[in-house]
Amino acid sequence: MPRFHFGHWVESAVSWLQTHLSWLFDVINTVLSGAYDGVGDVLRGPSPLLMAGILAVIAWWLRGLLPAVLAFAGLALVDSFGLWDRAMSTLALVLVASLITLLFAVPLGIWAARSRAVSGALRPVLDVMQTMPAFVYLLPGVMFFSIGPLPGLIATIVFSMPPGVRMTELGIRQVDGELVEAAKAFGTTPRDTLTRVQLPLALPTIMAGVNQVIMLALSMVVIAGMAGAGGLGEAVYAAVTQVDIGGGVESGIAVVVLAVYLDRMTGALNQRVSPLGRRALAKSAATTARAAFLRYRPGTAVATVGVVVLALVAGGMSIAGNGGKENVAAGKNVGGGKQVKLGYFPWDEAVASTYLWQNILEDRGYKPDVKQLDPGPLYTALAQGQMDVQLDAWLPTTHKQYMDRYQDRLTDLGSWYGPTSLELTVPSYVKGIDSLEDLKGKGDLFGGKIVGIESSAGMMGTLNDKVLKEYGLDGEYKVVSSSTSAMLAELDRAVKKKEPIVTTLWSPHWAYGAHDLKKLKDPKGAWGKGEQIHAVGKKDFEKDFPRIAQWLKDFKMSEKDLSSLEVELKNGGKGKEKESARRWLDAHPGLEDKLAPVSA
Repeated sequence: MPRFHFGHWVESAVSWLQTHLSWLFDVINTVLSGAYDGVGDVLRGPSPLLMAGILAVIAWWLRGLLPAVLAFAGLALVDSFGLWDRAMSTLALVLVASLITLLFAVPLGIWAARSRAVSGALRPVLDVMQTMPAFVYLLPGVMFFSIGPLPGLIATIVFSMPPGVRMTELGIRQVDGELVEAAKAFGTTPRDTLTRVQLPLALPTIMAGVNQVIMLALSMVVIAGMAGAGGLGEAVYAAVTQVDIGGGVESGIAVVVLAVYLDRMTGALNQRVSPLGRRALAKSAATTARAAFLRYRPGTAVATVGVVVLALVAGGMSIAGNGGKENVAAGKNVGGGKQVKLGYFPWDEAVASTYLWQNILEDRGYKPDVKQLDPGPLYTALAQGQMDVQLDAWLPTTHKQYMDRYQDRLTDLGSWYGPTSLELTVPSYVKGIDSLEDLKGKGDLFGGKIVGIESSAGMMGTLNDKVLKEYGLDGEYKVVSSSTSAMLAELDRAVKKKEPIVTTLWSPHWAYGAHDLKKLKDPKGAWGKGEQIHAVGKKDFEKDFPRIAQWLKDFKMSEKDLSSLEVELKNGGKGKEKESARRWLDAHPGLEDKLAPVSA
């Protein structure tokens, strides 16, 4: 059967939309970004415990005193993890996405309930929306809006909309037909029948749909984090890619706290807004007298006063706290508080160099914003001007595909380290395997697999497309894509058990100091010559940041310095990269002035 190039058509359609409807995407970007930023600023504005108190008052109003105490304790736990700002960013994303979803889902559900033709047309569309892998939604989102919260927001809206539509339609269709007929018999207009009969009676089912929309929106936060949406999703994603078990558990618990809070609050909201819910609540309160103070719920007016008082206190504290300013040494503040966005992917030299420069740029008066992404999204963000610079472009081979694709929209700031080398590696206790040629016929020894890194890394493309074919290994070995950290964890596990393993690796890398490894020789030169590590910026980087551009052009680092910096970050632990880089920088007096000189 001939090849059906549907994917090519989709790419052509996306390209056409980018060219002809960029103004529309700019409008959508402005509106949604404004909504997200506004809600996020409100949630992050008060001090964490005050905001936790406001959310606890809402829980007291909806569910009672004990749930309020538990809500406050859970939110305080999130703050103790140091994840408060991320949690509020996630909450903002969920709230904005859920509100926009419901603005579309409820009217569509009503329309579907009143027309079987509309219901039949919507059903397959909703099926596709909910069964399509959520990762797929991020691809056009990144192309249209670049990295950031917008692709995650769009993907969340699409993924969470089906239950809102379906539950609204179901709730209205379940209303007793005789009640509707009675309303019509008394001369009630279709509009009044909907608003006064059908919607009030369908409200419990609709609220169940609202609950499902919010829960699905929250389930998307980790996926959204892969596109640079920030929040807890980014924390979870970073923990996974760096095999940070502690950080993953903490960020996972923070997601659970938000999920439980939103689930319980939206479930209880039905009892406040639905006539049937209020009746059931009153009946329950009248029949149960035990521990009444725990179930006491303040009236709406009392709860509103409590929230307003806490909000005013938070506002006053925020104003009072804005008096302090960061101090930068006299003569060193050449950045003037200008923000510069640094991107990196989880390769050790990228992490080390990025956090080194974060410290240097802060000392020079800039405000560096550091974000972790995979290579593909990061180069796309640079090409679209959503990121400013990244420091780990392996050229001319590993990242050639990205430089070729975006060559007119990127600025090569030159090499700061090299030459490097790419290789396959085995532990030294694996005898008889010293060259890539020795791998042929030994697939069973390694389980027929080569443990690789991120699938978007250029190294993986070179391995699959050239190295395996050059040595006749493509049918015998399967390259398993994972992440750099997962690959290193698998290598560490195999070494401890003395098991044979073959992995991708590169030089320089701290793993060669941590384990006794062999670089497999490449007599045919399939990996190509040693590469240089470059700093690559967006198209207008030199115009927007002339000083930084010059510093990076002059930036050089020896293998000794880079290795010692990587070791310092590794010993400092996950989540402490900036502090570790600061210790290393302080231990090398005079280096900062050499890397980022400022004329008197």
